[in-house]
Amino acid sequence: MFQKNLLGGLAVFAVLLFSTQVFAQVDQRQDLMKGQSAANKAIKGAVETKDFATIEAKAKDLMGSSEKIVGGFPKGSDKGKTKATAAIWDKSDDFGNAAKKLGTAATALVSAAKAKDEAAVTAGVKGVSDACGGCHKAFRAEKYAE
Repeated sequence: MFQKNLLGGLAVFAVLLFSTQVFAQVDQRQDLMKGQSAANKAIKGAVETKDFATIEAKAKDLMGSSEKIVGGFPKGSDKGKTKATAAIWDKSDDFGNAAKKLGTAATALVSAAKAKDEAAVTAGVKGVSDACGGCHKAFRAEKYAE
């Protein structure tokens, strides 16, 4: 009887530990995405004031965070308060390519900001926006799953 209770207790502990890890992964990736959203907002504000230094810095932030996107969605992290859809894992190559598109668009925006080329910055902002929106359309649900 003791062994049965011990095994049951260990099983419950393992499930709780796994759940805690999954929820932590979801929180971390949501923090990553919130950081990307903040960078995008800062870029859009900086475009209005022609603050090329801020555009460049925030685009570099997007470059770096784009490299972390795929790692923020390990298998099994589809539980809890998340808008991630199964397509992330079912079409992992497409998801990885979507993250790369953001990195490529952010890189182009960095170059445009360095050159203080307003037309190229405008195109770069559109490229970043399209990359984010395209990924969200393909891999993000409208409502949280729970």
